[in-house]
Amino acid sequence: MKPSLLLKGFEVEMFTGRPDGTIVGCANEAAGALPGFMVEPDRRNLEYATPPAAEYYQQLGLLLGPRHRLRTWLQNRDLTLLPGSCLSLGNSGTFERSNPTNAYHSFIERSYGTRVTTASVHLNFGIGDPEQLMAACRLMRCEGALLLALSASSPFLDGKATGVHSQRWRQFPITPTWVPFFRSHGHYVQWMEQQLQEGNMHNVRHLWCSVRPNGNRRPYEVNRVEVRICDLLDDPLELLAVASFCELRLLQLLADPEGHDPLRASTMDAHALGALADHNDQAAAQQSLRAQLRHWRDGRVLTAAQWLSQSLNDVQAMAEFLDLEPWLQPLHSILREGNRSMRWLRSHGEGESIRSILRRDIAAMEWREYELGQHIREGTLKTACFAPITSLAAP
Repeated sequence: MKPSLLLKGFEVEMFTGRPDGTIVGCANEAAGALPGFMVEPDRRNLEYATPPAAEYYQQLGLLLGPRHRLRTWLQNRDLTLLPGSCLSLGNSGTFERSNPTNAYHSFIERSYGTRVTTASVHLNFGIGDPEQLMAACRLMRCEGALLLALSASSPFLDGKATGVHSQRWRQFPITPTWVPFFRSHGHYVQWMEQQLQEGNMHNVRHLWCSVRPNGNRRPYEVNRVEVRICDLLDDPLELLAVASFCELRLLQLLADPEGHDPLRASTMDAHALGALADHNDQAAAQQSLRAQLRHWRDGRVLTAAQWLSQSLNDVQAMAEFLDLEPWLQPLHSILREGNRSMRWLRSHGEGESIRSILRRDIAAMEWREYELGQHIREGTLKTACFAPITSLAAP
C-alpha cells in the first residue's frame, strides 16, 4: 500500500522591478489590487501563498496562477518580476516602507533594516501529530543546508558580487540568536513561552530560523513543518523538485523514525546537533553545493553535492514507487549545471555584467512561466516534468 502524499503549500516572496533588473517597489499597490497577495515590510517585494494540496500537478497550477495575474498587472506599469533573493542592483541603504503606519513594520525596520529585505520561498508540509511534527523539524533542520545549497540565488548585493552564494542567509537575522534542537513538542512550547516572557521574541511569528513548527495556534496547536531556509526558486519545477525531495525524506522519517530522526539515529546529542546544523547552514550560504558539511549521523565531512547525490540514491526507490521520480529530475540538472548563484557567478566571472545577467534571466523566467502555462493548457505536464530546464540553463 502506497503512503499518502503530504498536504503541502508554498509561500513565495519576489521582487518587482524593470526588465533591466532595477528594483521598483509596488507591493502595497499590487496587494490592494490583487486578491491573494500580501505585503512585506519593505515594498520592493511581495508575497503570495498556495493553498494546501497534495498533488504536484495541482501545486504547479497553484504556483503559476497568481503569478500570471500579477504579471498582467505589472505589465500595465512597465514592470516585471525579478529573479534572485537580494537587492542585486541596490539600494540596501534605504528601507522602503510598504505601510508607514504599521507598528510591526516599524519594529522590523528599527530592529533589522534591510537585512530582511530579501526574497525567498517557504515550503510547508502537513503533519498532524505534534511529536511526529517535531521529528520532522529536527530532520529538516539537520538537512536544511542541502536545501539552501540547491536553491542559492543571491550572490549579488548593491551591484557587486558579495563573495558568497546566499547573501540572503548570511545577512538574515536568526531570531532568537540561538534556537535549541527541540526534543519534544513540550520542550518547544516551554521554550516559546519563555522567549515571549523575556521579550526575546516580539510575537509567536517572530521565530526566524531555518525550520519551524507552524499552525493556527502556535505553539500549542501545530500541524505543519515550515522550511524557511531556501533562497527564491523562481522556476516552479525547481521548487517542486526540492519539495519532492523534502517530502520523500519526511516520508522516510515517518515510516522509520528510529532510522531517520536525528535525535534517535545520530551519535551526537541535541545541543551538538543544533550547533552542527547552524554551522552547515552558514557553510552552505558561503559555497552552496561546494560547501564542506558535517553529516548529522556521525559528523563525517562531505560536500553538499556529495550528500545530495547519496540522498537522491536513497530516496530513488520510494520516488519510483510514489511516481515522484519525474518531479526530482531538475535536481539532477542543478547538481550538474550548478544552482542559480553558481551559474550567475560563472557568467560574471567570464565578464558579463550583473545587469546583463539579470536582464537575460528576467526574460528567461517569463518565458518559462509561459512555457509551463502552455503545458497546463494542453495537458502535457508530464512531458514538461521530464524536459530539461533549458530556459534557465547556464549559457
